[in-house]
Amino acid sequence: MPDDSSTPAPLEGGCLCGRTRYALHTAQREGYFCHCRMCQLAFGNLFAPWVNVAAGELRWTGETPQWYRSSKIAERAFCPRCGTPLAFRFLDGDRVDLSIGSLDHPEQIAPVEHFAVESRVQRWFEPQGLTQTRLDTFAPIAERWQKNYGDAPPGVDTARRS
Repeated sequence: MPDDSSTPAPLEGGCLCGRTRYALHTAQREGYFCHCRMCQLAFGNLFAPWVNVAAGELRWTGETPQWYRSSKIAERAFCPRCGTPLAFRFLDGDRVDLSIGSLDHPEQIAPVEHFAVESRVQRWFEPQGLTQTRLDTFAPIAERWQKNYGDAPPGVDTARRS
């Protein structure tokens, strides 16, 4: 029997509501930050963290996403129910970028590049001296969570189960 220990397990992920899901059958474990204005606007954030894979390595396992043609050269996928941004691809390409934040275990991807740095908002990448607060100790959220979920741990899994 062949040794499959060198083949990494698929990366799985999906949207906030859990309906749009995917599996990535890839050895790719490196990603990048995109700072272009289009990604900033699509994510409603200052950057978009992506992992780039061959389109054939991606399999949608839940409801399929909706695709929005964001320019004459590319389109972006999102969950039609909750709006989570999930993917980006060039119309004439054979690769797709998946949002690292949509992975079930985003810590499995290592950042290796900042792309489109001409649009990077630098002051947000120098957080030294800023207050650091844990979600579970922030009273306005902790009290609401306790009232609605009891002792269940804060997070996506608990919210999806309710």
